[in-house]
Amino acid sequence: MSHYHAVVWVDHTQAHVMHISPDDVEKSVVHPARPHQHLHHKRGSIGSGHAAEDRDYYHAIIEALTGAREILIVGPGKAKLELLKHAQGHDPEIGQLIVGIETVDHPTDGQLVAYARKYFAAKDRML
Repeated sequence: MSHYHAVVWVDHTQAHVMHISPDDVEKSVVHPARPHQHLHHKRGSIGSGHAAEDRDYYHAIIEALTGAREILIVGPGKAKLELLKHAQGHDPEIGQLIVGIETVDHPTDGQLVAYARKYFAAKDRML
């Protein structure tokens, strides 16, 4: 079955990828290979205080999005922006398919699908 839209809810611990068609939803969950570390920058210390981007994690999410024609990225924190940057820098074909980024807390899968359908319907009406 061909799915035109995809939505991914992402944070640093997991990503829920939903491929959405009018009558079907295919779901997958992607986890990083190694746990995310929270680093805190202390004044006078060397380094940025930020963990390095987990390229393997973001690449696995990009692979899970393969086949979609329009992609919406949502999530509560900075991981959604890191995914966007990764897609644009390492996978420009997928990066061009990203049509929006929204801040969304922790929805259920059903809420996420409803949110994405509403988003894509509004986007399609504007075109």
